[in-house]
Amino acid sequence: QVQLVESGGGLVQAGGSLRLSCAASGRTFRRDAMGWFRQAPGKERELVAAISWNGGSAYYTNSVKGRFTISRDNAKNTVYLQMNSLKPEDTAVYYCAADADSPDYSGSSAAYDYWGRGTQVTVSS
Repeated sequence: QVQLVESGGGLVQAGGSLRLSCAASGRTFRRDAMGWFRQAPGKERELVAAISWNGGSAYYTNSVKGRFTISRDNAKNTVYLQMNSLKPEDTAVYYCAADADSPDYSGSSAAYDYWGRGTQVTVSS
């Protein structure tokens, strides 16, 4: 079966760092744009970062620019999100998603075909 599995979440203090990983199986994702979304309690799910099929371009929401970096290793069928200078407002469940056969990313969650089950990130003040 097709699966996306996130890992690397946890509890950190403000100013700390985490690196999230999303391992894909069941198909290859090298032709897919990939995205990281997050959802905090009581808030809508939002796109945090996205990357094109070959890593040539990336998108970041304004609140994480300069702090987060998305990357991918297509040989390993894995996408990463490096999160530095974490803030309490970054606390959320983080999800990875794949836009099948779409080289460029979309800002809409409806465009993504495969989703992981999420990993919790908690940042204490």
